[in-house]
Amino acid sequence: MLPLLPPAVLPLQYGAPSRAEVFRRVPSVRFAVGIGRGGRIQKRMSQQPESTSSTLTASPAPLPGPAVGTVPEVAPQPAGSVPQRIPRWLERIELLLRVMLRMYIGLAVCYAPWSPVFWDRNPLFQQFPTLASFAANGAVRGIVSGLGLLNLWIALQDVFSRREG
Repeated sequence: MLPLLPPAVLPLQYGAPSRAEVFRRVPSVRFAVGIGRGGRIQKRMSQQPESTSSTLTASPAPLPGPAVGTVPEVAPQPAGSVPQRIPRWLERIELLLRVMLRMYIGLAVCYAPWSPVFWDRNPLFQQFPTLASFAANGAVRGIVSGLGLLNLWIALQDVFSRREG
């Protein structure tokens, strides 16, 4: 049996590739020659499966009747069973982790604009001096710190709203 050929790789471009590009990039097709039924010589591509396969069985046709298009009925639940619920301890751990992450991010964003290590010696600001002069403005630092405070506020609000509920 001949090895399978890799698919042709076309470069990304806008629009459809021209016919000449497609045929130039497609590798040459190899044919497998065999003798089919009745002694005829068949040519088929090596990537194609055989058309006569003994491993597949024919599936029976569906029976006519009203059951073809109907929706199956859902079995009713017994009276004593309750639908599955997330355990309370898992909800509390998820809340704790979410609040801790929000508080950590909020504190980091509040502190970063006023720290010379994170703000003044930032490689991005050193590479682009215009951006550095914009970031050195006190109003920009205040806005960034305000976003950190907003994140802290959301974390605390989440804690107190869960406690009341």
